[in-house]
Amino acid sequence: MSEDKNPEVAPETVSNSETDASDVPPDRLSVNPRSNLFDEEKLRRGVGIRFRGVERTNIEEYCISESWVRVQAGKSLDRKGQPLTIKLTGPVEAWYEDLGDNPPVAKA
Repeated sequence: MSEDKNPEVAPETVSNSETDASDVPPDRLSVNPRSNLFDEEKLRRGVGIRFRGVERTNIEEYCISESWVRVQAGKSLDRKGQPLTIKLTGPVEAWYEDLGDNPPVAKA
């Protein structure tokens, strides 16, 4: 009986993990190269963000599981010359734009 359970579980796990790992953006990502959440390879693919039901192009950083995004606050800069950002909360969805019209969407 244990042999029957393993083949059933393994293919489902592999197929889901392949889809999640390659076709869905990470839970958290930043466009700032100074951040440890910055990933140039993933950003090159193009990440689309929908925040509160509206597609946004000005997102500096996002977290899907915690439901927030950071956006630049006007043209203001901090004392180190970096743009000031504000944290907005609400439902966040992310997808890779290079996957076509109906890509898998990561959401909480």
